[in-house]
Amino acid sequence: MLAVAAGGTFPRLFYTREPIYGMPQTPVRPTALPPQEEKAAHVRRMFSSIAPRYDLLNHVLSLNIDKLWRRRAVDRLGWERTPRGTYLDTCAGTLDLAVELARRPRFAGRVVGSDFTYAMLAHGTDKLSALPVEPACADAMMLPFADASFDGATVGFGVRNLADLDAGLRETARVLKPGARFVILEFTTPGWQPFRGLYLFYFLRVLPAVGRLVSKHDSAYSYLPESVRQFPEPPELAARMERAGFAEVGWTTLSGGIAALHWGTKR
Repeated sequence: MLAVAAGGTFPRLFYTREPIYGMPQTPVRPTALPPQEEKAAHVRRMFSSIAPRYDLLNHVLSLNIDKLWRRRAVDRLGWERTPRGTYLDTCAGTLDLAVELARRPRFAGRVVGSDFTYAMLAHGTDKLSALPVEPACADAMMLPFADASFDGATVGFGVRNLADLDAGLRETARVLKPGARFVILEFTTPGWQPFRGLYLFYFLRVLPAVGRLVSKHDSAYSYLPESVRQFPEPPELAARMERAGFAEVGWTTLSGGIAALHWGTKR
């Protein structure tokens, strides 16, 4: 269904499938991690609030390493096998990962950047120019695409925010063609000392303080480290990808274990 949200239009595609999560009128909870039944609404509200400063904080807080991580994710996608294909970037946020793929010199296909937070997509559209990227305001747990629609998919720092991780993995598998590659880029926690201790000090103390100062949001950058600490470790996430319908699953850590790349092939 074609739709336009109040406050602006996208230069390209903007479509959704009902129902997607509504926008509750209750105030943001003071706790960083909401109850599971409130997670979807909480995440949508939170990212709507921080969207104007999201890119700046990503680059500053990661010392620009996030750009390297996105390049590695696209490298792992294997899009060269089908350079004219259609690819999905789910939980696309401000579209950085979709843009990274679309800018590859030999890429001749198109990328659908899907996110259920309109404000995040809207703040990413100025990056698109003539790139073959189509923003789609849609819920990763109920994608408005037919079975076997895509030649590959990525998600960068998004599966951690899903209200139901396993359902989200299964939904991505549903829209992929057999043999298509799915790549997940997500934060994890370093395991080796003393780097782990230094990283946790930064992640739990410094990052939330800087995030609050720049974003003007009380809890968003406390939610980030807490959600990472509760997210499955790489071996468990790999096992859950297999249960969701992916084969040839693998993973590797990046930058000393700060982030991890996961990949699998749709059976």
